[in-house]
Amino acid sequence: MLSLPFPLAASSSRDFDLPFAMLVIFGSAKLLGEVCIRFRLPALVGEIVAGILVGPSVLGWIAPSAFLHSLSDLGVMFLLFTVGLEVRAAELKRVGGPATLVALGGVVLPFLAGWGILTFSGARQAEACFAGAAFVATSVGITAQVLQKGGLLHLRASRIILVAAVIDDILGLIVLAVVSGMSRGKLDYWDIGLTAVFSIGLFVLAIQFGSRAMERAVPKVRRTMQGSEADFAIAITVLFALALMALYAGVAAIVGAFLAGVVLAGSLDERAENFTHGATELLVPFFLVGIGLNLDLSTLRNPATLALAAIVLVAAVVTKIVGCGLGALRFGRVDAMRIGVGMVPRGEVGMVVAQLGLTLGVVSQSLYAITVFMAVGTTIVAPPLLAWAFRGADTRPSDSELPSIG
Repeated sequence: MLSLPFPLAASSSRDFDLPFAMLVIFGSAKLLGEVCIRFRLPALVGEIVAGILVGPSVLGWIAPSAFLHSLSDLGVMFLLFTVGLEVRAAELKRVGGPATLVALGGVVLPFLAGWGILTFSGARQAEACFAGAAFVATSVGITAQVLQKGGLLHLRASRIILVAAVIDDILGLIVLAVVSGMSRGKLDYWDIGLTAVFSIGLFVLAIQFGSRAMERAVPKVRRTMQGSEADFAIAITVLFALALMALYAGVAAIVGAFLAGVVLAGSLDERAENFTHGATELLVPFFLVGIGLNLDLSTLRNPATLALAAIVLVAAVVTKIVGCGLGALRFGRVDAMRIGVGMVPRGEVGMVVAQLGLTLGVVSQSLYAITVFMAVGTTIVAPPLLAWAFRGADTRPSDSELPSIG
């Protein structure tokens, strides 16, 4: 998992591995996050850069591992859960139609762009299709944190982004299933259809009936439980239950985590919400640093590869802004721009697509490096773009202004 930068007097360094990894990742993330704040940049940019700095590309102190990947998954689940707690189901239902148009625009145009660029560069059709699938991905965790920290979740554009990202996840999964099937020479239409039905069904049921069910159930369970922190126990149980249901439905666990927050919004006491925010503050740096850890700059030393990576990055940003923005033009150019920018980051979702292509033997090492570069690059440029797009917007108190636990 890591390589210690100094000798240890102990007979074995294994006991030091976990504390060292936690110290380096959390400490470097917070330190560089603070530096970025001083330069009027979102802290999460510094946290991603921290991953690049301490990872294989620069210092080589920390390498990606299954353990860190699990912490990253847990961090983004808690992040989307806390975001969901600040959004009401009724508000999401009102923006369902526009969000669907936004998601469709954010799938079609980016896919065609990714496929076209790689085809023009001489890549095989299977590789070009995987590049298109990576372009389709949206990492809502990045945008969600920016909106949450900025007190912007109550805005119409923010709600559309959140719903569109969930729909985008479903559509992106279908695109990935089709592309993967084509690479194997066989399409499983039945499996693709079931995935679409189950994932859409879970989303609709949670939004339509979940909140009312929790409003009735939580007080009853609270009165029944004799242990301490009953509301927090309920929250975490519902979080993991819906995350698991989302995985069974065929979509990402973070979709279930977000829906868990939505259905519990307004049902939990303030203390439980504060505990949840505290857990999120602990775990989210591992998600953000993990993105930076996966970028290996040595694979981009070839000038041709670097040039193609730059073209891919620019196209990935522009196509999401244009494709998603077109679906939101009815709300005016300002909101259309905000929504388009909010859908830009690919984050860990784009890297999962690249990893799948590499595992199947369809994607070359150079294309894998380009895709990871695109995923990390869009994730780093999105926060400053969001700050610019939402400048002057009405804000509410951010997490840092919430009352402390106690």
